[in-house]
Amino acid sequence: MVASPAGFRSPWTQTIDLRTEVRVAWRWLRRPGLARRALPAIRAHLGAAPASTAYAFTLFVTWWTLRGVGDSVEKKLIFSASTNLFNMRHNPVQVLVASAFWTDGGFPWSIIISFLIVMAYAERWLGTTRWIFLFATGHIGATLLTVTGISHAIDRGVIPVKLTYAADVGTSYGFSAVLAAMAFRFRGTVRLVWAATLTLLLLAALWIGPTFTDYGHLCAAGIGFLVGALASAGGHFLERKAAAKHEQVEAFTE
Repeated sequence: MVASPAGFRSPWTQTIDLRTEVRVAWRWLRRPGLARRALPAIRAHLGAAPASTAYAFTLFVTWWTLRGVGDSVEKKLIFSASTNLFNMRHNPVQVLVASAFWTDGGFPWSIIISFLIVMAYAERWLGTTRWIFLFATGHIGATLLTVTGISHAIDRGVIPVKLTYAADVGTSYGFSAVLAAMAFRFRGTVRLVWAATLTLLLLAALWIGPTFTDYGHLCAAGIGFLVGALASAGGHFLERKAAAKHEQVEAFTE
């Protein structure tokens, strides 16, 4: 990584060595007074990731809302927020936004915990604005690709027309994009292992029980890898440019 004397640092170039991070974390856990230090550490972690924390809270609120209404109202709410082919043709902007804040099924404890840990970590690394952009790009991009695939499949009679009205809400597309981009947080072999493992898991899901959601997850991961690669290359370029400019200024002032 090229250090910039001028002070410009892109988060995409701030990679970490996983072994070193694990050793540091282990030493922190072994220090005396873990119970006393845990709460301030959790507070600092969540305080540095306001978007992920707010997102997790919103998911809890929407889940609680669904629990307080009848089954018929719940189905209407989920359908109105679904990014199915019908809604995308009539209210694309509304459902693209709304679908990301609803979950279908039981209490989304695993999703909420994942946001408070994994997504919060990604937000602390990238910054809130970049994290929101990456998450939204994955969610919107994968949704559009999936809906396009469904439309073509229906037109060719490959899948039934009833899928035009299927319920489709959740955070998984944006989540997959961020997970893929997180490969660029690591160096060397760990980066390759992270990217390969995620890709193989998504391909396995698509192979074992192929659904359009699995296809969307793979598309979202591809978007995350692409954004990460472009942002990482751009970050290195800008840091080199800032360093060269700083050297020119120093040479001129000498």
